[in-house]
Amino acid sequence: MAKFVLAGKADCPLYAEAERLADTLQRTLPRFRVHKIPVLPSEWEKWLEITCNKNGWKHEESPIIWRELVEQGGKGMLLGGYNDFVDHCKVYYGVTSKIPEDELERIVAENLETQLSLLAEEQHRLSLIRPCNVWITGALCLTSQILIPFLLSNETFPDAQTVAIHLLHLSGDEEEMQMLKMDIEDLALRLLYRVTVHTDLGQAFHEAHVIILLDDFNDFSVDSDSEEQSDKARKQKVKDVSERYREYGRLIDERANKEVKVMVAGVSFINMRCSLLMENAPSINSHQFIAIATQLVNEVRVVLAKKLCVMPSDIADVIVWGNISGNFIIDLRWAEVFNYPGAVRVPPNFSQPVLGVLFDRKWIEKEFKPLVHQQREALFSNTSRGAAISATNGILEVLQTWHGVSGPDAFFSLGIASSDFYDLPEGIIISAPATCTNGKWSLLEDVNINEKMLEELQLCADELLKEKEMQFEDPE
Repeated sequence: MAKFVLAGKADCPLYAEAERLADTLQRTLPRFRVHKIPVLPSEWEKWLEITCNKNGWKHEESPIIWRELVEQGGKGMLLGGYNDFVDHCKVYYGVTSKIPEDELERIVAENLETQLSLLAEEQHRLSLIRPCNVWITGALCLTSQILIPFLLSNETFPDAQTVAIHLLHLSGDEEEMQMLKMDIEDLALRLLYRVTVHTDLGQAFHEAHVIILLDDFNDFSVDSDSEEQSDKARKQKVKDVSERYREYGRLIDERANKEVKVMVAGVSFINMRCSLLMENAPSINSHQFIAIATQLVNEVRVVLAKKLCVMPSDIADVIVWGNISGNFIIDLRWAEVFNYPGAVRVPPNFSQPVLGVLFDRKWIEKEFKPLVHQQREALFSNTSRGAAISATNGILEVLQTWHGVSGPDAFFSLGIASSDFYDLPEGIIISAPATCTNGKWSLLEDVNINEKMLEELQLCADELLKEKEMQFEDPE
């Protein structure tokens, strides 16, 4: 069987003549087949270059015609242009054709009109698609790579038609970013609309609906022999973090959707990074900025579970107040434990207050918090990174609640704006029990804290203010 492919500019008269001749042969010869590829004039040169490079051909005009080796496999065999096709048809099939001028003009007009119509239909179809634009900074980190497949699910975005993933890693390796893009596309998940990669701020956060900030500066290391040098290095680190996040905040304010959901995760300066974003994006509601404390809460649950001889999943409703990556307060007043191996065995779905079964108050006051610090430091000292899997789980839990997957009674320990509780300084992000209503996070209602906790919380706020002040200090 002979199968020819005709490609040319939609407004090219020679392409129209070749098309008419091929139609004639296809009607009269039972084993002759033709496939036509009209291309818009504005796209022709690029299309021709790509096609020729792919097949190793040299051709510079419209139309281009080749024969597909249907029965033999392999790439097509280039025939040439219009004159080559006419000569081939005359020699092999004894057929030639001359089209009247008016009919030629009609075919050219039909080709062009059809292609413009198809283009308009495609543009209209694309305009109907409203992808949820998810931006991830620090996209090359391990947490990002674990997180992305879970973002492309209806459990995380129940109302999204499609999800567009935008990967941003400043000064990232371009080849590595492209490989990550290919890896995501190879997932072939139904919800994925497209993947874009960025190594600069040129298009950052454009039309963003969700922003997850993972660039944690954990690759920063200090090799010093004195406390003075270490302090200098810490100040420089704060300065670097602050400059980047102030710029992020300005871009979010200018480019992101006004209902954007902004999440800051990681290990270092989580509260401060979130507060810088909030300060520099004044047109975005402050209740749309949160710092993820779920990972810290889970570390508390692990330590508590070891003490009570249960699984970490058996511990619920632990609250953490304060500075997520600094001085924090563990609040066990609402904490519950399931499957506690006490003197009386209870059903698996029955819980008991943690403070009702944990009588070792000395352990709670003296040893508990240092053990939580050790839990985090043990992983970081061995891997030089945070707990990526745990961090991913925390981000997903909060994001799903933000999109209404969890029940209305669900609450989390989150870094939220402190403007409306306990007379704390405005402009800081502080961890507290929070609930989500209509896409906005706010302090859990009817939460009372005693005078001692209030004093401790004020110390946490003072620490956060000092961190923010360090960005204006000269490291030298």
